[in-house]
Amino acid sequence: MNRKISRILKTNIILYSLCLVAFVALAIPVSPVLAAVEGVVVVLVFLVSRRNSVSAQKSVKQYMERFAGGMDSARSSNMLYAPMGMVVFDLDSSAILWGNDRFQEMAGRSEDLFDVPIDDVIEGFRTHWLLEGKREHPELVHWNGRQYRVYGSMSRADEIAGVKGSLATTYWLDVTETEEMRLTLQETRPVAAILMVDNYEDLMKACPESKRSAVLAAVEEKIGQWTADAEGMLLKYDRDRYLFLFEERSFPGYAERRFDLLDQVREVVAGEGVAATLSIGVGRDADSYDALLKNAALALEMALSRGGDQAVVKDRSNFDFYGGRSKTTEKRTKVKSRVMANALGDLMDEVERVYVMGHKYADMDCLGAAAGVCAIARKRGKKAQIVMDLENNAVHPMVKKLQQLPEYSGMFMSGTEAFLRVQPDTLLVVVDTNRPGSVESEQLLDACNRVAVIDHHRRGSSYIDKMALNFHEAYASSASELVTELLQYLLEPGDLLRAEAEALLAGIVLDTKNFTNRAGSRTFEAAAYLRRSGADTADVQRMFQSDLQAMISRYDILRRAELYRENLAIVALEEECDRVTAAKASDELLTIKGVQASFVLYPKGDGVYISARSLGEVNVQVIVEDLGGGGNSTTAGGLLAYTSAGEAKEKLLAAIDEYFDK
Repeated sequence: MNRKISRILKTNIILYSLCLVAFVALAIPVSPVLAAVEGVVVVLVFLVSRRNSVSAQKSVKQYMERFAGGMDSARSSNMLYAPMGMVVFDLDSSAILWGNDRFQEMAGRSEDLFDVPIDDVIEGFRTHWLLEGKREHPELVHWNGRQYRVYGSMSRADEIAGVKGSLATTYWLDVTETEEMRLTLQETRPVAAILMVDNYEDLMKACPESKRSAVLAAVEEKIGQWTADAEGMLLKYDRDRYLFLFEERSFPGYAERRFDLLDQVREVVAGEGVAATLSIGVGRDADSYDALLKNAALALEMALSRGGDQAVVKDRSNFDFYGGRSKTTEKRTKVKSRVMANALGDLMDEVERVYVMGHKYADMDCLGAAAGVCAIARKRGKKAQIVMDLENNAVHPMVKKLQQLPEYSGMFMSGTEAFLRVQPDTLLVVVDTNRPGSVESEQLLDACNRVAVIDHHRRGSSYIDKMALNFHEAYASSASELVTELLQYLLEPGDLLRAEAEALLAGIVLDTKNFTNRAGSRTFEAAAYLRRSGADTADVQRMFQSDLQAMISRYDILRRAELYRENLAIVALEEECDRVTAAKASDELLTIKGVQASFVLYPKGDGVYISARSLGEVNVQVIVEDLGGGGNSTTAGGLLAYTSAGEAKEKLLAAIDEYFDK
């Protein structure tokens, strides 16, 4: 072995010396003195080079002896016969200098192993991680049908005197069986799914009693066919719910097909044209069956809160969404509204102070819902205050109108002021949003231990989870509609102020686009109640009037619109724009013939805002959610983390393509 190392490191001193002697011989006829001087130089160069060569070989041998405990005794050392492969190679030339018996066995060769570049022996092996000072190869190395975890270190030239470059020592741990076991364990981890026929009542009402069993049998057949390939366990434990347990190895297939059972079940149609719809909640990556089923239940709750007819997957920390593109229908009962009204009243009775907070840059729906909650608190004899930024909002006229009332004297305050005054016996009611990052003051939200949420937007992966009360209805037109339903159970006739009724009605008008969008029977019932409470529709309409300059700006936005996929209108502004103007422009783009959805992008502050609208055929919430926004199927928006509207537009087009190509 020493001879091999010496041969690799030996310099061509003799060859160099012969060349120099030849020059000396040629110089003798020309100038004997010059030849004599050259002869002396040749002798000195030979002696110095010889000494450096011997020193280099000696240093490497010493290094190998320190590394292996002495090369002469390596045959009897534990290192040579260690079960872990070990190899030393030159980092500059990649030439293998030494390898123990285990490494030679792994390579399947011994005699011709040395002097060969290591990447010729191990195809694709890279050494950059050693140069970066790392002690472990960043990935498993696949070699000769086995998997190895490689550790190593390097010794630079300053550690081995006389040797140019660096030497690397690597240790090869065979983890093939361990990795196979880990993969098997991962593939056999349990996954739980709860499947729910979310329009069960509608299906039963839509067909005669004699055909109900046939409809349910058709649904169960679809479910059975879909679950058969997984070889799992399917159990029906309620009239409209099924529990499906299967292994992790089957999950990627379901996810790749985007839970196509949702589409298959819609093929089952009851007598009056009502198609069956399914909501699926999947729990995975949990430490116990209890945690697994909790994840599945949370995922199903999320799917239902987003309108149903979709699948939601919950792992340790994230939600993934599939489907949810169909148009939602109203699926609410007055029973829930009555229960929520009583629960909210009880919560207010237990506290001394009530704060009402909406989302940043409050709109009419946000303020209307907040005013309705204040009316409830006033009826219960509690002091309520609205947390709102009085400078940055879209409801200045309505705020001024409320501030003129004696009941609203000192009612409005900033988030910072509310945070400084918060007490343990405080109830915080969050309206028109369910996302912590969207509220007016996250500090206030974190400081309050009693939180009630009233919202109609579809839930995203981030939502307020510490709630004493959660009145969330994705089928409602607006938060103002939900609050109006609560008022009917908590107030007496005459308790609601006219200005409060108009604020609530304005919120409904805003989110329903004058009762043309997402307006159900309950929406008109709420509007009728507010009309009886004194709301003047003419005054409400005047709140939405804009000045001439705002109209000019709006039409300037319309002028820049571009059609994408023939039915989508997109505008990307490079200059800042008022949020209300952008929102109205988005609404007006929908009046163009053939346009099913509109998107307006505009920079403001440190990011880019998006305002998205739809007639219902395109679910803009799903598209905007991929960009970091939120909303519901017909109205969505948010602040996007992009530096320019052009960059945001590219991401938007990619999200649209993904939406339609699914």
